Amino acid sequence: MKISGNLRVFLAMALFGSIGVFVKNINLPSMEIAFLRSAIASIALILWGSLVSGRKGEKGKSGLGRLLGNRRSFVYLALSGALLGINWVLVFQAYKYTTLSNANLVYYFSPVFVILLSPFLFSEKLTKVKVISVLVAVCGLAMILFNQPQNTGGSYNHLLGVAYALGGGSLYAVMIFLNKKIEGISGQDRTIIQISAAALVLLPFILYRNAIHITDIKMLSFLLILGLVHTAFGLSLYFSAMNDVKGQNIALLSYIDPISAVIWGVLIFQDNMNAFQIIGGILILVSTYFGSRSEEKS
Repeated sequence: MKISGNLRVFLAMALFGSIGVFVKNINLPSMEIAFLRSAIASIALILWGSLVSGRKGEKGKSGLGRLLGNRRSFVYLALSGALLGINWVLVFQAYKYTTLSNANLVYYFSPVFVILLSPFLFSEKLTKVKVISVLVAVCGLAMILFNQPQNTGGSYNHLLGVAYALGGGSLYAVMIFLNKKIEGISGQDRTIIQISAAALVLLPFILYRNAIHITDIKMLSFLLILGLVHTAFGLSLYFSAMNDVKGQNIALLSYIDPISAVIWGVLIFQDNMNAFQIIGGILILVSTYFGSRSEEKS
């Protein structure tokens, strides 16, 4: 039975929202988790792509040959993938220093960076709706940042965690700009190259640090789920729906990600959110949604 495009996006976003649950339960540094996630996912996707191509009996240029034939887009894609690896490191660091709710809601501040930079990079008009969206999102961020619960315990440093999430969000905004310059490359090829580039850019640091110590089956299982289910399967599910779902529907369904992250945080880690933080999160999500809609129309 074929799954509808909307349902595929919904399932992918629900999966992405649960990533923090697994990351918080993997006792490895953030860089090592990001590397293993990208390495496992890229190997799985390359093997799956080869298997599918073999079954279909496809001939002619290999996927890599087609990509290298479009050098300009390939460079942007590789750079975007490198930023993706660093982005994951920053987000995973945010999970270590603040709650899942805070990290994911603040990370969704990234469309604000896109809106602010668009006039300079793409000569796009900064409309009144976009300006209002930015101001409302900033108010939402302030409400989250300055209303942290005092008795969270553990090793939380919310200010540092929010800073990491903002750093990840800003890199994600740059990735959006780079991806706008990529043409003639399929979603599947984009996914493989970006995730492989993420693994390659982190590899020298991983070899130097020598900090990958997988100590038990539970850790290995969580790493495999993160790489195979959340990344390889989740991204394939998401990109397979791109041609079947309207842009506005994708924008709306993407908010399943932070909402599910908040739910997971409350259920698994008993994250406490006061009224100000909840309102702040809603302001960020609503403002970025309307800001993105106005960007599509302009």
